Amino acid sequence: MTILEVEALSGTLVNGALCMAALVERHKKQQHLTLFFSFGTDMAITPSGPGVVEIDRRSIGGAPVLNWQIPPNGPIPLMVGGGAVDLKAAAPKTDLFAGMNVGVAIRGVETADVALDWLRFHQKHHGMNAALILDRGDADSFAADLAVLVHDLNFTRILIVRADFPLGRTDLPAEEHPFCAPDAPGKSRMEVPPSNPWRSPLGELSIYELLKKKYLGTARAVTNIDLCDLILPSGTSIFDQAVNDPSGVVSLTGQNCYPWRIQKNKAAGFGDHMYTQFDVHKGPRRWCIAPDRAGQNTVWRPTRIVTNSGKPQGSAPFMRFMMLKHRAPAINKIVPKSSLVENATLVEIAAKEFGKKPTHKPNVKIAKLDANGIHTSIVTTMKNEGPFILEWLAYHRIIGVDKFLIYTNDCTDGTDILLELLDKKGLVQHRDNKFKGTGLKPQHAALQAAQSEPMIVNADWLICMDVDEFIDVKVGDGTLKDLYSHMRDANMISCTWRLFGNADIAEFTDQPIIKMFDQCAPELIRKPHQAWGFKTLFRNTGIFRKLGVHRPKGLNPHLWDQIRWVNGSGQPLPTDMFRNAWRSTSSTYGYDLVSLNHYAVRSAESFLVKRDRGRVNHVDRDQGLSYWFRMNNNSVRDTSIQRMLPRLQDEMARLLADPEIAVAHQHCVAAHRAKIAELRATQKYSEFFETLTSERMRRLSRMHKHFGANVFLSGPDVIPDDVVHTDHPNDFFFSVTRQETSH
Repeated sequence: MTILEVEALSGTLVNGALCMAALVERHKKQQHLTLFFSFGTDMAITPSGPGVVEIDRRSIGGAPVLNWQIPPNGPIPLMVGGGAVDLKAAAPKTDLFAGMNVGVAIRGVETADVALDWLRFHQKHHGMNAALILDRGDADSFAADLAVLVHDLNFTRILIVRADFPLGRTDLPAEEHPFCAPDAPGKSRMEVPPSNPWRSPLGELSIYELLKKKYLGTARAVTNIDLCDLILPSGTSIFDQAVNDPSGVVSLTGQNCYPWRIQKNKAAGFGDHMYTQFDVHKGPRRWCIAPDRAGQNTVWRPTRIVTNSGKPQGSAPFMRFMMLKHRAPAINKIVPKSSLVENATLVEIAAKEFGKKPTHKPNVKIAKLDANGIHTSIVTTMKNEGPFILEWLAYHRIIGVDKFLIYTNDCTDGTDILLELLDKKGLVQHRDNKFKGTGLKPQHAALQAAQSEPMIVNADWLICMDVDEFIDVKVGDGTLKDLYSHMRDANMISCTWRLFGNADIAEFTDQPIIKMFDQCAPELIRKPHQAWGFKTLFRNTGIFRKLGVHRPKGLNPHLWDQIRWVNGSGQPLPTDMFRNAWRSTSSTYGYDLVSLNHYAVRSAESFLVKRDRGRVNHVDRDQGLSYWFRMNNNSVRDTSIQRMLPRLQDEMARLLADPEIAVAHQHCVAAHRAKIAELRATQKYSEFFETLTSERMRRLSRMHKHFGANVFLSGPDVIPDDVVHTDHPNDFFFSVTRQETSH
């Protein structure tokens, strides 16, 4: 018959400091006293009185743990906060679990039914015969409910401990809230409840050392997992592994798992979970320890054991069943469902251990398209980009783009007139971007509307990009056909930005962008973070459900293994980029075969118009001096794209041979020049132009490699003049403390 007991862990306030426990043990003629104080307590706690000797003083996660030798009789004198205090101590109760295989778990919102399943599973597969459950839940009936359920469970002892003081972090809500789920999407948009240290994630990290000292020091072996965790069966008991390991410790490596959905009005259980994330490779950590084998000098922390004898040699896997820990109204509140793939081990556990047939997600078939198809479509949004449209259109036509879907809004320079004409002549498809009233940004509204357009549905390859971006194919004859052929089975090609500056050109002229602006950032340039943004050419197969600004979005997760995503050098990208990545890193950037030349600033005069126009996507952000500073890169020269100039000029001439197109283009150019004149006539923009073209900004456009991230966030004004006007060695570095982001 199982013995189930409930015990309170009572703390004592000592001159304003919380002593969570005072434990006294007899050692021959002396006594050893161990004091556990709460997180943040000042370490200046000293013994006072005759015969008191300090043995050890340490901090575990910011909480003082003090060990003293004291006389065998009499009170325990302390000096805390400048005052002397007498403290009562109790003897440990390690005899309760002597020689047993103990599971120690923290309970949050798990029910008694879940606890019963947890106990039975670990008894069956690992020989667990005792448990200590630290109950942090708010259900006072948990112990009584569990007592009813375990009457026929052959456990030696179950001890439920409840602390009369909070154990959680003071800056977080209750742990079951989605905000505390490690992989919950959209945390920045959540309405987070106030902090709740009674239920929040564990803050008192010394609690395991306390439990060891008070209850578990003579157990045969102890495993530390939560009530929502199951240690996977391996044929060998986890407790035996710890006893037989030379270090006495086994590391437990966890993986979070999820159901696809929970049936209405039914509580989640272990048997409902059958999905894990394909792109998350780090999970929770726990441990199992054999105290005698490991030695008494070990320190028990929540995720690891600190030993003097080296690292644990053994390891074992466990699963964390997340819907038992985080009570969310829907699975997508705690995990992106686009990351979930079926896990065969969980399916087997659900059926064999819990008699469940979990809900499977709907099956989505990949589209059957021409494997050799190279028809490519571009989706883009524009506002007042008239003078630059024809070059961009002509260039991408000569490299092999077939179709262009262009959304515009609020144009005043003839952009929409030119595009309507090009639409009528079959060169593009022009749409009015009806984003107002949708709550969406212009670019996102356009991409949403484009989803159902026939030219998008029927394309072989797609890319979402802007009119200031040019795909620079460096392989073969510079066409997409040769790029696709060289990339072989790739179905996603990320073209990393190469930020091109204004090449010290101040005035606008109606000349090819790719000819005038040939100065840019070096290939290896980690900052600003925009430097390695990318746009992605992708096969239109249905692996993803929707268009995205930088890459397709809405991964159908069971198709993740069909992704063949490469960078601009043809190197495969890691799976952790598959769902959300929008920029390259030092290990994933590549320019050898293709890049995306980003002419974000053009001439200083054209930038005045760009600033006045406003941003297409981040409509609430000014394109001011900080934007110019970040995006204006003139440190190296790259002319690779200029091999396409003869073909570009031929195509431009062909387009402009149409009198209507020529008139519409010249109207846009004239409007652009008129806007420049209007802006430069104002004091605000006249001064802004002088700043853009100043020697200070010219020098800064060649110094980006010397600056830290906070400089780009703060803007160029934080850089002292002596830094700007000094020639520095290659390894010179300058940064500032984090400040408010300047746009």
